[in-house]
Amino acid sequence: MYLNRLFSLPVALLATSALFLTSCDDDDAQDISRVKVIHASPDAPAVDILIDDARVNDAPLAFPANTGYLDVLSGNRNLKVNAAGTSTTVINGNVVLEKDKAYSVFAIDILSKIEPLILVDDLASPASGKAHIRFAHLSPDAPAVDIALAGGAVVFPNVPFKSATGFLPVDGGNYNFEVRVAGTTTVALSLPGIQLQPGKIYTVFAKGFLAPPSGNSNALGAQLIQHN
Repeated sequence: MYLNRLFSLPVALLATSALFLTSCDDDDAQDISRVKVIHASPDAPAVDILIDDARVNDAPLAFPANTGYLDVLSGNRNLKVNAAGTSTTVINGNVVLEKDKAYSVFAIDILSKIEPLILVDDLASPASGKAHIRFAHLSPDAPAVDIALAGGAVVFPNVPFKSATGFLPVDGGNYNFEVRVAGTTTVALSLPGIQLQPGKIYTVFAKGFLAPPSGNSNALGAQLIQHN
């Protein structure tokens, strides 16, 4: 099951309840949510993250880095992504954060179409000996993909751009994955040596360009995020 928490520009669309979670009451305003912001736009410059107009990153956030989890007041918050060191805003919208929930906010797509993809992070502890993993397809020029064990079975089928899978429990250990063009055995990207520790929770996201434009060196690859 996919988590398609997509916000699209213009900004007015970002405030609709259909795009996010149930609103918190004003009485919960001092409750805390956790928010991680990930720069996944392969041709965008480094950025600053502002929550309610206060910058929350100490240094410019460059592709494909992330902020780590930030403690943010729950409720209706304004989120801006600015070109680093400037007042030029590329993403601007209001989001509703539930108390005690954790979120990953990915800045995705090419700069001219940049938008956020917001996922709810289920940080419930895995069962003994298990790890949890999900996959997000964030390469703007790549087709839908299957994520499979190298030379073996498909783990996450038919994942399109701008979407993510749910978390899947797997045995802790070392894995060799491959990213295939959906429905085929054509391997677009090999992901060898992915170490998943028991008790840990991960997101792997496809990043960069399948065919980088002139002057851009961000070729198709993958990034592993550990959430706990």
